Amino acid sequence: MATIVDKREAAPEDILIVCDFSPPRSTDPETLNQAKKLTADFISVAYNPGKSIRVNSTLGALWIKNNTSKDVIFTLATRDMNKIAIQSLLLGANINGLENVVIVKGDSFNTRELRTVTTVDDFRPTELIASLSEMNKGLDYKGNKLHAPTHLCIGATIDLANGLERELKLTRRKIEAGVQFFLMQPVFEPNLVIDFMDAYHRSYGETIANPIFCGIQVMVPEGIVFSNIPAWVKADIDKGRPGYEVASQILENFVGTGLRSIYLVPPILRGGRRDYEAAQRVIDTVRN
Repeated sequence: MATIVDKREAAPEDILIVCDFSPPRSTDPETLNQAKKLTADFISVAYNPGKSIRVNSTLGALWIKNNTSKDVIFTLATRDMNKIAIQSLLLGANINGLENVVIVKGDSFNTRELRTVTTVDDFRPTELIASLSEMNKGLDYKGNKLHAPTHLCIGATIDLANGLERELKLTRRKIEAGVQFFLMQPVFEPNLVIDFMDAYHRSYGETIANPIFCGIQVMVPEGIVFSNIPAWVKADIDKGRPGYEVASQILENFVGTGLRSIYLVPPILRGGRRDYEAAQRVIDTVRN
């Protein structure tokens, strides 16, 4: 299995696509089987989207890897596990050939949810990233030697909706902690990414060398959206233009400005269902 950073460095001019993927809410593997039809370079398995009970992202990614031979990424949230649990899980993932992991905090529980579930947050995301860097050197969180170091390619997220200054500081801390690649939450304009990278250079006197996979969401009417939608996108969708056509146009705009690392988010329908066929149409368009 290739790490995402190795694959990016091996072919810097290629369009490299990561496709977001939700694990199932049951033991029926049919949802996971849908990954077979996706020709993205990597399938990125989300961690309990919507804070719902689903197949663990690590095990879902392992199933996809073993049953489709596709390269995978799995996401872990610091919200739900203590230090022993999360590092033990990562050892198990790595011994089974999983290398690419994205570390997130996880959405906070609301007051009603906190009546039945407890937030752990034994690590902050930057702390876990730093601890995984130490695991790659052969040390656990206590500083004890592992019998062999891990080989984990450590990812994190960038969300420009949080505000430029806040996200610049968070990104800097993640890079200093040892992050190796980023998945950026969906944006619609490549200039927003370029402006962010320029602002980072002005703030810290250096460029972001880590690959940033720019988020592009495939839109559908009544779908769930995680970012502000430009007026032209909303107008096109309201007029009945297929979401995959709009997403393909946006993707071409990104590629045209030299941004060739793409994080593709398939439509998210009410109830958490996903439209992977629409995502594959975008992939087919850009590949052709």
